[in-house]
Amino acid sequence: MFWRYILSLTVVLLSIVKPSAQDITGSKDHPVITRYPGSVIQYYEEQKYAPYKVASGPETGYRTIGEWVETEGKLTRIYYKVTGTTTVTEVYRNYITALNKGGFTILAQGIDDKSNVSKEVGGRTHLGTFYKSNPFPTNKGIYFLNGSSTSGGSCYIAAKLTQGKQNLYMVIGGTQYKSDEKYFLVDIVEETKMDDELITVSAANMKSDIDSKGKVALYAIYFDFDKAIVKPESAAALTEIARLLKENPTLNIYVVGHTDLKGTLEYNLNLSKQRAEAVVKELLSKYSIGAERLSAQGVGPLVPIMSNKNEKGRSANRRVELVER
Repeated sequence: MFWRYILSLTVVLLSIVKPSAQDITGSKDHPVITRYPGSVIQYYEEQKYAPYKVASGPETGYRTIGEWVETEGKLTRIYYKVTGTTTVTEVYRNYITALNKGGFTILAQGIDDKSNVSKEVGGRTHLGTFYKSNPFPTNKGIYFLNGSSTSGGSCYIAAKLTQGKQNLYMVIGGTQYKSDEKYFLVDIVEETKMDDELITVSAANMKSDIDSKGKVALYAIYFDFDKAIVKPESAAALTEIARLLKENPTLNIYVVGHTDLKGTLEYNLNLSKQRAEAVVKELLSKYSIGAERLSAQGVGPLVPIMSNKNEKGRSANRRVELVER
């Protein structure tokens, strides 16, 4: 496994810190990095898959961070409590040192040891905006953004480690709650793509959607980037479309191409029409569907179903729809 290499590296970087008897049941340090000595885990969770947004810049407006890296994968979230006279700055600098020695690329870093209201990286308002996009539970005793703004500092670190084609992101936020209590939330994302092809759209499913909505959206018809040639892995979906039409001989459809908002409107309108035409061509030539039953149309980015401001939304907007006519 790729991360075993990292483990062997980071064990050299940081002295091994034994788990605390006070750690919450079922929790543990992530193998990529140890805890700061004396830290106690008060909250712990693992998610097999989760989307995550890494802030890589300061706030640029009210509750707005201008620079993000969007990723997804296995998320491990560890919430540490540090008591005593240790300062936020001490823990922050130790994390920075460990990450640099471990070969991580620092995407953003910052510490505010005075006002705690700075919009710069590491300021408390910056952290508030960041965690609004990556929320933590509010009913698990997490006091991360609570406490007096004058009681101490806050910090933020975002880092990335790449091995081959695999990425690991680490995000560390820290705040002082009281003079003798500091909290650090460590998020580790082992980047993977969610397997979103576990459910196959059948002819029966398509017919159900068409009967109830007048259309069905398909995401299993594939094209290369900026091209209108149907890829071979689209065969399963095309087979089901053909079955739908053969089982329902009076059903005629529009094949409608949709794109995201990248590029000009004219370009996307043309691309979406060309992709719809390519699907029709496949159904005519390989599945013996009559030409009079199919009509290719393209609407480009004009009918989005999600915002085009992030990749999740853009991906949802790139689709082929079958519309009853």
